[in-house]
This record gives sequence, structure tokens and C-alpha cells, in this order.
Amino acid sequence: MNNMNQMMKQVKKMQEQMMKAQEELANKNVEGTAGGGVVTVAMNGHKKVLSVNIKPEAVDPDDVEMLQDLILTAVNDAMTKADELANQDMGKFTGGMKLPGLF
Repeated sequence: MNNMNQMMKQVKKMQEQMMKAQEELANKNVEGTAGGGVVTVAMNGHKKVLSVNIKPEAVDPDDVEMLQDLILTAVNDAMTKADELANQDMGKFTGGMKLPGLF
């Protein structure tokens, strides 16, 4: 019975640590870029876009599709980095396993 109580305490402590790490992801930022930095997207660890910066040289009224592609690339780059950040921060609790819905 004592072992069971000890195990439950450890599980509860781990849950609390995981929740704290998940909350901290909101305060960590990543940056995705495209076109050599002419388009930059900042995103937090919860994949919320915080800002989009577009340098004037990226804007060509005759080639809007290029700007759209640059923005898409920068957003995807930021999302990949946010996933890596979450995997790095939460991986210590999951042993590297990706658990659906956890992050």
C-alpha cells in the first residue's frame, strides 16, 4: 500500500511539472523566416502567431503570389520550430514519445 501511495505522489508531481512546462511554452517564442529574412513570422510555443514582418523589398505589386509564398514559408518555418520547442520541453516527460493531444 505504501508503494502505491508513493507512486501516486510521483505521478501527481509529474503531472504538475508537465502542466507548468506546457504553460511556459506560451512565453517562449520562435521565429520563422523566408526570402533571406524579408518575411519574418514570430510565434509562441502554443503556435499562436505574434507578429508578421514584411520588408518593403518583398512587396512587388506585379508579383503578389511571391509574397504569399514567402509568408506561407515563414509561417511553416515558425510552426516547425514551435513543434521542435514543444518536443524539446515536453519530451523529458514523455521519453521522446509523441502523445496525441498533449502538445
